Amino acid sequence: MGSAMTVELRKLSAADIESLVAMESANQARPWTRGMFDDELSGENRVYLGAFGGNSLLAFAGMLLNGEEAHVTNLLVAPDQRRRGLARRLLVGLIDEALSGGAKHLTLEVRSRNEAGISLYRRFGLAPVGVRKGYYGDDDALVLWAYDIDSPEYAKRLEGLR
Repeated sequence: MGSAMTVELRKLSAADIESLVAMESANQARPWTRGMFDDELSGENRVYLGAFGGNSLLAFAGMLLNGEEAHVTNLLVAPDQRRRGLARRLLVGLIDEALSGGAKHLTLEVRSRNEAGISLYRRFGLAPVGVRKGYYGDDDALVLWAYDIDSPEYAKRLEGLR
C-alpha cells in the first residue's frame, strides 16, 4: 500500500466505533471508551471525520458545534501515518463543517509538549489564550482559539491549507 495509497475522508458513524476504540487504545495514555465514542457519534451537534486507506482507519478528528463556537474535541493520526497531511486535511474538513453549521470561532486544547500539533494549529490561525494545568494528567493543555473563521481573510487562509 505505501505512500501512493488513496486516502478517503468521510463522516464517521456507529459502524466505525470498533476502529476508533482500537486506534485510541493503541495510541493514548488515557483512551476514550466505547461508550464515550458512542455518545459522541450519536450527538446531534457533533461531527466526526475519518481518514481511510481502503478499509483501514488512518486518522480521525471530532468536533462539538455550540452556537457560534466550534470545539475540536480530538484529532489522532496513527503514528505510521504521520507527516502525510492527514491532520491538516481532517482539520480543513472540520472547519468546513463548522462554517456550514454557523460557527464563527474555533477552539481546542493541545498538549503543551505537542510541538507538531501546535505548529499545525498555528497555520490555521489558532493562538494560545490560556493554559489548563494538568489537563492531560502528565502534561498541561494550551487552550487555542481562532476568531472570525467566517471572514474573507480566514477563507483565504483556509484555501491555502486545502
